[in-house]
Amino acid sequence: MDTVANDLVVAIDYSLRVDGDVIDSSEGQEPLEYLQGHQNIIPGLEKEMLGMKIGESKEVEVQPKEGYGENDPEAFVEIPKNQFPEHIPVEIGTELQVENEQGQPVYARIDAIENNIVTLNFNHPLAGKKLHFNVKVLAIREANAEELTHGHVHSGHHDH
Repeated sequence: MDTVANDLVVAIDYSLRVDGDVIDSSEGQEPLEYLQGHQNIIPGLEKEMLGMKIGESKEVEVQPKEGYGENDPEAFVEIPKNQFPEHIPVEIGTELQVENEQGQPVYARIDAIENNIVTLNFNHPLAGKKLHFNVKVLAIREANAEELTHGHVHSGHHDH
């Protein structure tokens, strides 16, 4: 078993560059392990991993639609500045977690402040960006039944 295929656990070293800057990397850390074919990593990278062999390296460019999506012009909300709690710095770039209508946490960042109106941007910070990965396959193993049932890798202790 030396070739990346669906339902296998794959261990990779990787680095991610956006606009020429390395913004994420496994360097100095444990390799990233994921379950191929189960959407544990972004679609564009997962597609390019198929068929790679242990020891193989590859540079992959992922377009926004197969990464974190395009910037959605509908993903902006204006809120009066006085509705922010005092402990939150109301400054451009401040990142916060808010709840959506279903009570689920969602990420937002302050995009603009004008006339006491704060514009929150709910797009992923990497939306609209081309992602440049350098990946190397380090190991491949069969997934156990529990990993296949849950759809992700279990390493160490695991709770749901």
